[in-house]
Amino acid sequence: MNRRRFLERAGGLGAAALAVGPPAHSPSAEERQIRVGAITEPGGQHLSYFMRSLGTCRGVEAVALADRSGEYFEKGRELLGPRSRSYRTFADYREMLAVVKPDLVVLALEPVNTPPIIDTALRAGCHVLAEKPPCARLEDFEPLAALARDRKRHLMVALANRMLPPAVKARELVDSGYLGKLYGASLHLVADQTRLKNPAYRQSWPASRKRAGGGKLIYHGIHYLDLIQYVANDRVRRVSGFTGNVGGQPIEVEDAAVLALEFRSGMVGTFNAGYYLDRGYSTLVALWGSRGWLRFDLAAATPLEWYSTRPGAPHGVQTFPYSQQPDAYELLLKAALDASRGLAEAPITGQECLAVLQVIFAAYRAAETGVTQET
Repeated sequence: MNRRRFLERAGGLGAAALAVGPPAHSPSAEERQIRVGAITEPGGQHLSYFMRSLGTCRGVEAVALADRSGEYFEKGRELLGPRSRSYRTFADYREMLAVVKPDLVVLALEPVNTPPIIDTALRAGCHVLAEKPPCARLEDFEPLAALARDRKRHLMVALANRMLPPAVKARELVDSGYLGKLYGASLHLVADQTRLKNPAYRQSWPASRKRAGGGKLIYHGIHYLDLIQYVANDRVRRVSGFTGNVGGQPIEVEDAAVLALEFRSGMVGTFNAGYYLDRGYSTLVALWGSRGWLRFDLAAATPLEWYSTRPGAPHGVQTFPYSQQPDAYELLLKAALDASRGLAEAPITGQECLAVLQVIFAAYRAAETGVTQET
């Protein structure tokens, strides 16, 4: 190659190199921002918790809301605050999925309406965080858990109590062996009977078996049945119990449920869920094992207490104080965002969501038949 041709070729290569420039920056998972779509309807609950947190959480590029009634559009804008600059609204959730292409979809719908929208969102490639209960029949949720697994999408139900500091601490104590082999659990979750006397409540979906799947057990009890399986790192294997309308209000669902639980490990437990108070909540989670015990009360927000005879454990009853901020829904949403951004595991899996629903519907069968049920 002569000198002139060499210089021409070298010059051409240099110009090409300058034209290409340095490689484009590819954002890391830490830097990645995602689009979030929310879907609600009249009667959808707890969306305000999510929208407020979406206004402040890191990693959110834009938020869109689908509401066929349009009733929540302005409220959503207010809750998002400065992030409302990227806020878009849609009457049709299918249009929102097609136009915005959200990475994560948050659902606040009546349970009976939730499964087909979960299905559509998963098939659109979205991760899903659905308010509880996510269905009114077990058979409507089972294929969704399988679909999420097959599509490698996160399917999460808003069982936010597992995110709270005492629940996380209790799980750490169990996993570290401070309680030894778990023997027994005692749980109660009691709320107010007053709500059942409200005519508007009696017409709402939580008072309808067809729309909600049941009453107190599936509406509130789902939280603690998930919580004990999370803390114990175990699954309920068999359940028996009773459900009923002990308060006598004109509603078609139970206001009370008392369950006996047998876990795969052999641990046994009891759970009392009911609308018994005039106002407020009364709660308890207690665990006993071969080397110790623990207990905590989420409603009172008193310190978790625990005791262990494991070698090396501190002597006497220990306490674990904690802050109530951020609240459970903010913690859950942050964890769901991180999972959707590829930064962490999902805070709850589709299979864990399915497991707690299997316990609930087995409990309803047990109450109806008087026969202990496998989950």
